[in-house]
Amino acid sequence: MGTTQLETAPEPKYWHLKTVLSDALDSDFAVGEILPNERDLAARFGVARATLRQALEQLELEGRLQRRRGVGTTVAPPRVGVDVSTSQHVWPGAGDDAWQPLDCTLAAPPLAVARMLDVAEGSGDAVHTVRRIRMTHGQAVAAELLYVPAGSVPELSAIDAPSGASRARGVLRELQRLALEGQDRSVELGSARADDAKELDRLPGAPVLVVTTRYLAGGETVAVSVATYRADTCRLTFGDSGDLEISHQGEERQAS
Repeated sequence: MGTTQLETAPEPKYWHLKTVLSDALDSDFAVGEILPNERDLAARFGVARATLRQALEQLELEGRLQRRRGVGTTVAPPRVGVDVSTSQHVWPGAGDDAWQPLDCTLAAPPLAVARMLDVAEGSGDAVHTVRRIRMTHGQAVAAELLYVPAGSVPELSAIDAPSGASRARGVLRELQRLALEGQDRSVELGSARADDAKELDRLPGAPVLVVTTRYLAGGETVAVSVATYRADTCRLTFGDSGDLEISHQGEERQAS
């Protein structure tokens, strides 16, 4: 990687540096190779470390770089296509589901999820929280929390599903007894929470894609999934339907 003059660039310094670094990743580095440390890179390009961090963060957001615990910043492999099509009207855990159940707890859901499930805040209504992980080519690419009110799976018993992964599978099995009427899904950019970051081998605050799905049965929402995908390795696809929910300035519309 050579040096470049950034002072005369019309765009912000970090953006111009991002372009220069992106070109260097294509020509000078191999997938998985570790980049020099921030001090050396900043000195090489004659920029402040804050400017360099902005450029690196943008490249990470675009999936060109990965920051790994105990390793450093490495060149990312091409993104993996992950199908999140709403045309597949099946319950979680059914058919060729790529998700692996890890455990299940009984706790109050986050406020935003409680509202989608029509669970009153502070009501004490029990909600099963199933934790699952999605693997692709041996790598964890997404972590999910599936929220299922006890009323959606009334036949679930502690005997059939005592705890952990067994209870998670029990919740998924009972959920499939309902007649699924449909589902709606939204995607937004977010930051990895500490628990998701640990599951996905990311740093807390790393960019992620958050896919929220409402499952509908009996004219109401009976389950909500919040799945966190690695933004650096995943390219979400939507199958043949092409349906994508777009939120803009508090308004929502359907785009095809």
